[in-house]
Amino acid sequence: MRGRVVKPVMRHNISLMRHGFTGCYDPKPGTSISTLAYEYPPAFQVPEHAHGADQVIYATHGVMEVSAGQSFWLIPPQFAIWIPARTMHRIRMPAAVSMRTLYLRRGLARRLPPTCTVLHVTPLLRELILEAVRLGQLRTRSHLHCALRDLIVVHLGNASSVPTWLTLPGDSRALAVAEGWIANQAHNPSLASLCARAGASVRTIERVFRQEVGADFTTWRRQARLMKAVELLAGGSSVKQVAFAIGYQQPSAFVEMFRRTFGTTPKAWAAAL
Repeated sequence: MRGRVVKPVMRHNISLMRHGFTGCYDPKPGTSISTLAYEYPPAFQVPEHAHGADQVIYATHGVMEVSAGQSFWLIPPQFAIWIPARTMHRIRMPAAVSMRTLYLRRGLARRLPPTCTVLHVTPLLRELILEAVRLGQLRTRSHLHCALRDLIVVHLGNASSVPTWLTLPGDSRALAVAEGWIANQAHNPSLASLCARAGASVRTIERVFRQEVGADFTTWRRQARLMKAVELLAGGSSVKQVAFAIGYQQPSAFVEMFRRTFGTTPKAWAAAL
């Protein structure tokens, strides 16, 4: 399956995923890590499903949109997402994506969190993932495979987490406001105008955001901007381009917001990638 476009060859497996849970990719006896490589076409969607193994999803090319419950992540090629076993999730490919996936036997990576987490992929970790995918399965009776497994687990545990998640409200009106802002954030639409289109008052939407997201709209909007900024910076956009793309009129205001969150400027952060 490696190297092929996923659409024609994954029909049966996607059908299994529609039932919610699939264990067909989990490591079999004698295997610590199993792997898969997909070439997804633009606009492809993987339905909601879960695996019996812990999972690392990494794209060597393209940006993935990953959702789990009400949480949403954008994953550019410099990052991977850790998905614990039995976590229901779905994936959308806005454009073509070259995906490389590791399925780790449960309990193998004990240092990693029990919730979905975006991890920074260093050049070394990238090569370790690619080598594991090339081998296909890391078997417990192979000294070479065990050494590679241990290196992967150590580097996953040491990988820095990246705050690129966003929680979306479940209420249809509040969700319309959130999606309306995301789609038009370069123009920075006011909350009042978004609420008017959604058919709800500002007070109602603010209350729903606090109840369902755990933050007011202003705080949620700042997190949405950070998530988009990380994607654009990782893709090579300049600080000025990113600032304007996420609705800031002055790049200096964006730089300060980014620095308060990450402890460094966006230019220095992007250079460190």
